[in-house]
Amino acid sequence: MQIRLFNQDFVLRWWLIVVTLAAFCLLIKLSLWQWQRGEEKQQHLTQIQNWQQLGAPAFAELSRYTEAALDGAPLSGTADWQSPIVWLVDNQIWQGKAGYDVLIPVRVLTEPTMRSEPSTQLLLVNLGWVAAPDSRQQLPQIKIPTQIDLQGVLRTKLGAFRLGNNLEETGTWPMRVQTIDVPSLATTVSQPLFHGVFYQEKSPFRYHYQAVVLPPEKHRAYALQWLLLAIAVVMVAMAASYQKET
Repeated sequence: MQIRLFNQDFVLRWWLIVVTLAAFCLLIKLSLWQWQRGEEKQQHLTQIQNWQQLGAPAFAELSRYTEAALDGAPLSGTADWQSPIVWLVDNQIWQGKAGYDVLIPVRVLTEPTMRSEPSTQLLLVNLGWVAAPDSRQQLPQIKIPTQIDLQGVLRTKLGAFRLGNNLEETGTWPMRVQTIDVPSLATTVSQPLFHGVFYQEKSPFRYHYQAVVLPPEKHRAYALQWLLLAIAVVMVAMAASYQKET
């Protein structure tokens, strides 16, 4: 098929049209996805800043908010470790070293000035990273504080992904887990778990939590890159279809 555009003749071949449209649509989709990811990261950072201005709510007050609204919130209060339960989140890398994240359930103590009823839920607390021993048959020797003063950030958007069983049930603690999947972890404790994880800053382990790994600006740059590639695909196709005058 031949068309005339900008006073120039172009010969359009069906296979070139199909390939160009497929590539263009894919690249535009990638561009929109990266832009959306950037907007989500920006909203999350803004929410964290808003919580920092509002101050830390008490754990007993969390029922007043939705899970989405609590994502990124700090917390106040003291919590007791529910000994001897310790989960080691597998395949955690810090500065190129393999290790685990130490995860424990705690009971958050009600402050004397609080009038609300204490929560019956336990809270999952990520105490940070510990190096793995050389042998897979061994687990790290860890000491858990019996009580912690909550200082850090609460995440309710977990996005857990796993293959197969999450728990490596050995009958002893600590116990390996693939990922922080609240429903599966709740099966090993006697009380319900709050759907979220608190990342504790003051801890005997390595605190390595990052609110966002890639900043919003990086996602927007990737979105622009995919958009420019989509435009380049169309331009290459037009150049390949250009019919020189003879």
